[in-house]
Amino acid sequence: MGRQWGPAMRVAEQVGCLVNASRAGQPEAGSWSCSGVILSRSQGLVLCHGGIFTPFLRAGSGALTAADAVFLPGDSCGDDLRLRVQWSPTAASPAGRAERGGPGLCTPQCAGPPAGPRGRPMEPPYPAELLLLLSCPAFRAHFARLFGREPAEQWRFASAAPDEDVSEDEGEDQLRALGWFALLRVKHDSEEEADELGTAVAVAPLGAVPKGAPLLVCGSPFGSFCPDIFLNTLSRGVLSNAAGPLLLTDARCLPGTEGGGVFAMRPAGALVALVAAPLCWKAHEWVGLTLLCAAAPLLRAAGAALDLLCPDTGSLAALLPPEVGAPWGLPLRNPGPPWAAAAVLVECGTVWGSGVVMAPRLVVTCRHVAPREMARVLVRHTAPKSAKIWGHVVFATQETSPYDIAVVSLEEELEDIHIPLPTEHFHEGEAVSVVGFGVFGQACGPSVTSGILSAVVQVADTPVMLQTTCAVHGGSSGGPLFSNCSGDLLGIVASNARDNNTGATYPHLNFSIPITVLQPALQRYSQTGDTGGLRDLDHAAEPVRVPTFTGQSVSRDRRRDKDSREVGDAAWASQANSEIVVLTEVHQLLSQGKMILGTNF
Repeated sequence: MGRQWGPAMRVAEQVGCLVNASRAGQPEAGSWSCSGVILSRSQGLVLCHGGIFTPFLRAGSGALTAADAVFLPGDSCGDDLRLRVQWSPTAASPAGRAERGGPGLCTPQCAGPPAGPRGRPMEPPYPAELLLLLSCPAFRAHFARLFGREPAEQWRFASAAPDEDVSEDEGEDQLRALGWFALLRVKHDSEEEADELGTAVAVAPLGAVPKGAPLLVCGSPFGSFCPDIFLNTLSRGVLSNAAGPLLLTDARCLPGTEGGGVFAMRPAGALVALVAAPLCWKAHEWVGLTLLCAAAPLLRAAGAALDLLCPDTGSLAALLPPEVGAPWGLPLRNPGPPWAAAAVLVECGTVWGSGVVMAPRLVVTCRHVAPREMARVLVRHTAPKSAKIWGHVVFATQETSPYDIAVVSLEEELEDIHIPLPTEHFHEGEAVSVVGFGVFGQACGPSVTSGILSAVVQVADTPVMLQTTCAVHGGSSGGPLFSNCSGDLLGIVASNARDNNTGATYPHLNFSIPITVLQPALQRYSQTGDTGGLRDLDHAAEPVRVPTFTGQSVSRDRRRDKDSREVGDAAWASQANSEIVVLTEVHQLLSQGKMILGTNF
């Protein structure tokens, strides 16, 4: 994997930068900083996040939410705005790159003056001018569609945790600037200095990167604080979901990485998006996903805006980086990994979750999603054309069963669906992915999150529970867990975990039922229609215990010895204050139209 990422990592380090905004002659007023991408090094064009400019807007942040506001010229900010752009020696000359690889330890500037000549020097910050502030109208429209329906207190996109002291005005400014970015031009001292910065980065067309594709994020956590350590920090993840130019990734990002570049492994190093919000919170819970704005439509908007401005900036439109891949206007057909298409949305009354297609007319989900046998169930699939098929529950485990499983028989066959191959073996540490309708439900199809198989819990040498580090959210229960290497189906997502002491839910700590537990009974039912093998799941041996759920948060039995490791007991973490809870995807539609979830997501 390291060799595969080599070209993308080199590009990311070469084009990553840090942008700092301050007021002239007012050091006491502080500064604002974010990450950025060097678009055209020969011309010094830089794209960064627009949030750091809200304190400088002459008309205030309200100018960003005007109905016809697509871009604002550089003079929309006050004359006291001072900009500085800084990058690492990797982004400059070959000599700088060689110096970076020299011997000695790095002595960070934030630790005080170095005692000796150790450590790599940083490139000095360059002054820059603001050409324009711009937004992507399609991004804003999809954002309003996806998040505008939720109560205002549900979602929060901020550079601080929900319990941190952020003024109401500051929070409003951050929300208004969420989909805004800034185009800058670095002021070079000489043409030679500009030429040594090299060529422009290439841009991936919108739609060229499918769900589940690996991504590399390059940004500077905490902005201008200690860039010696944090400048151009890398994080890996996958494209989790997409709604037009609004993208989600499970790559871990921190405050200060706003405006950082997101790059593809294929085409190697192509710029896919910029970070719009590194921390997403829902109902005071971190959801473990980063909000992105696709680069291609954003740069098209930049080119159109430059053409409308005065001639000296209009000529810069031709210098914006090109798109690679399919020509404009032609459909891009890259569906991503075939196993991702096996996930379906399952609706049973007012409750919904995910499921996995095991045969053209057979779907497996969780009991707490479809709890009653013979209940009518609606199954939705995103392809072809969001097909809807009715079915009924032919089997659901009892609440006392150690396994939270329901089986749905469909009235019609799902066409053109990839049927996953169940695995026979599990390998701790292998790369895995979860596919499910978390976070957005049916609004934009299933999400894909990546991680590793962190534990295989066994009883009498039989796997009874799988633990992963994939980010799992409300809507994912019943969804499939796949091996990235083989594409085989490993299990059915059943739960995530909550700290009962703090109330925090951990999206990266979750559990799945191994498919090896279910496959013999599913195969018997598929071939004969006999549910006898499925009903044996209600009578598993006493030592084989896994979390069981009823659709709400469940406090497990804490009466056993605290050092117990029996599956399903509250002592999984050897802490009496920890509990395994039902996945937050048990959404109940209340009479007032709000959706509540098991852990209040």
